[in-house]
Amino acid sequence: MGRRKRRTFTKEFKTKVALEALKERKTTAELASEYDLSANQISAWKKQAKQSLPEVFASTAHQDKEEQEALAAKLYEKIGRLEMELDFLKKKLGE
Repeated sequence: MGRRKRRTFTKEFKTKVALEALKERKTTAELASEYDLSANQISAWKKQAKQSLPEVFASTAHQDKEEQEALAAKLYEKIGRLEMELDFLKKKLGE
């Protein structure tokens, strides 16, 4: 009996299988048969998905806050520069 060649799976495929496992519409054994995988592999991907889901939402909120702060800093910088130019022009026109 020959050994099976090592396979690699795309992140899209892993996500698809993990989501199917999380839905629990089919048993792990049924999914393993359908996708030609080991039940242990599906369980591992399901566990990994459950553990990483909270991080997905937490990091998005954190990134949005950082982006807003960066945008606010740029805008305040631009306001300051425009105020300086306006003051300079007022002085030049006032002379």
